[in-house]
Amino acid sequence: MIMCREATRLMSLKQDRALTLRERASLRFHLSMCGACRACARQFDLLHAVGDHHPAALKTPPTSDDKQTREE
Repeated sequence: MIMCREATRLMSLKQDRALTLRERASLRFHLSMCGACRACARQFDLLHAVGDHHPAALKTPPTSDDKQTREE
């Protein structure tokens, strides 16, 4: 069984990429037994959902070409 630190790492990774089958199984098993990590997982999901709808997240960051155009 994984420890809380590893579970938190997997929860964070889950926001950026799909977890492997082994990672998903380990995380699911840990979450079934750890209430603190279940609460943490809900917070990660909430933060990710809010971040997706934040206006700054919808804009693409400026590229180096954009910076040169503004300076000219």
